[in-house]
Amino acid sequence: MRIKIIFIAVIFFTLFSIAVSFGSEKEAQKSPSAFFPANSYEFEQVVDGAKVMHDFIIQNKGTAPLIIEKVKTG
Repeated sequence: MRIKIIFIAVIFFTLFSIAVSFGSEKEAQKSPSAFFPANSYEFEQVVDGAKVMHDFIIQNKGTAPLIIEKVKTG
């Protein structure tokens, strides 16, 4: 009887650990991944006070939405 209980407990914990690891792997796969084809840009010389602009391209190569919450200039 005792061996049967131990055997059932081992099977239960094995199945539980497999289920937990399967769920975490699936969750880890769903994440955003920011990709910058060019991560810097060097502006030409400009007159003081002139406005300059450049569009930086950001691609999301992940499987979840990429949310950009804050941007700082350098």
